[in-house]
Order: sequence, then C-alpha cells, then structure tokens
Amino acid sequence: MTYLHSMTSFTDGIRAIAPAKWRGLDGLVSVFWDAEGHAGATGYYLSPDPRIVIFFNDVSPHIVMANRESSGAAHYRPMKRAIYVPAGVPLWTSFTSFHRFSHLDIHLHRDKVLKYLSPSVGTSLALCALRRPVEIQDTRAIETLASLLVDELSNPSKHAVYAENLVGSIVAGLLDINGEADDRTNARLTQAQMNKLISVVNARADYRMTVAEMAETVGLSESWFANVFKQTTGTTPLQWQLGKRVRLAQNMLAESDLTVAAIAAQLGFSDQAHLTKTFRQVAGETPAAWRRMRRVD
Repeated sequence: MTYLHSMTSFTDGIRAIAPAKWRGLDGLVSVFWDAEGHAGATGYYLSPDPRIVIFFNDVSPHIVMANRESSGAAHYRPMKRAIYVPAGVPLWTSFTSFHRFSHLDIHLHRDKVLKYLSPSVGTSLALCALRRPVEIQDTRAIETLASLLVDELSNPSKHAVYAENLVGSIVAGLLDINGEADDRTNARLTQAQMNKLISVVNARADYRMTVAEMAETVGLSESWFANVFKQTTGTTPLQWQLGKRVRLAQNMLAESDLTVAAIAAQLGFSDQAHLTKTFRQVAGETPAAWRRMRRVD
C-alpha cells in the first residue's frame, strides 16, 4: 500500500534542473531532485508527518535554515548534509549564494516509522526519537544507503521491500535513538545537556535565552524541553534563568562598586526597577538592602 504525504510548502528562486525521480512505497515516499537556487531564494515546509532530507554535496556555505520565521539572521543556521524534521516542525530555508545541488527527500508516515522501530527499541524510545530533530554534516554511511536508494528510484529493478529496507536503515542510522525514553513522569536532562546549556547561557553577554533557544541548544522540542527541564531542576527554564541572573547580581553587588542600575543593564534587565522587583521576589529584599547587609557583615 503506497502512502500519499501531505504538506504545505512553497519556494521562490529555486528550480528543478531535471525531472524528479520518485517512488511511493508502504508508508513512505522517496523523491530525488537535481535543483539550483539563486542568492536570496527561499523555501518553506510544514507537514503533519516526519521528513528526511539528504544532500549529496555540501550546502552549508550556501543554504541556511530555521524553524521559526524571522526577517533577520539570528535564528538561521547552516543547512547540514542530512536532517530529520519531526512531524509538525516548520522549516524555513534561504540561499546566501547561488548553488546547484542534488538531494533526496524521504517523506515518512509517522505510524509506519513507529511500527518499524518499536519492536527493536520500544515504543517510548521510538516516540522520543521521532520527536527529536537531527542535523548532521558527516553523512558517509547514510549517503551510501541514500545512493543505493536513488539508484533504485532511477531504475527500479527489485521488489519494493528492498527500497523500504534501505529507508529503514537510513532512519535507524540518522535518528537519535540513544536518548532517554519519553516518559513524562521520569524524563530528565542528561548532565551533558545541562552542562552545555549552562555553558551557552554563560557565554551570553546578558545571560538571557528564550525557552526556544534553550531547547534548540540541547536538541529538544520547546514543549518537551520545558517538561523535562522542570523534572530535572524543579523549576521552569525561565525561573531557573532568572534565579541565575539574580545570583550573578548578588555577586556583583558584593564584589564590585557598580550601581544597581549598571548591574541591571549588564544582566539584561529592562531597568533598575525591573531588577529590584525581581531581586526582591527571589532574594526577599532589594538589591540595595542586600548589599548594605553584606557589607555590614
């Protein structure tokens, strides 16, 4: 039984330079494209089912991608040679320079992939992997499988089970199946994820990140990240970040002669009043009172 995928997509400035080669199989559609895009070309994609994209040349110097719409470059990152886009995750792309490329699109029925993975890794781990986006630049093993699949798309010579199993191997090789199972009562961030998050927050001049940026840092969806973060720390991501900024303010109050207004500006608070209100909520007193008490001690 073939699968007809659904999606919302558009492109501007990107064109196919040869007819697409495609094949509909049980629970998936594979499409191979030769195309080119001009500087400033853009694309958008959104589907209720997952998608894999594998490029056969390096596109990172020419194409950037983002998972939110933005007129600026802040949320864009270089396109990797292989990506997995979970169901319901939007994808914007933009060309920074002219580029001609070949790529394989694999559109997957979520239930089909879940049925394929669950007997080997369990349903919880499979669900968790399906929710996690993947972007990799080193595609040597996956590209070999993808090339075999493209050969079969171009010149079908074997039973459909051959192509289906090639896709299954690509899925198993690309998806991040080594993480913790998606159990909302017990899931936790790993220490490595927390260390990475702390390092990135500390590197920010004002020690501020949105929940979406924090989730992206550790490779999780925003909603799932918020849940497991609270399971890990006992607080929400924004409360944790606010507490961290207040502790930094305490260090500055104790160790420097900076004014409260200067500390507020350095830590990304809108003004002195904002820092004072937040500080009182977290520490139980105003910054000025806290500094006087510590200096008396």
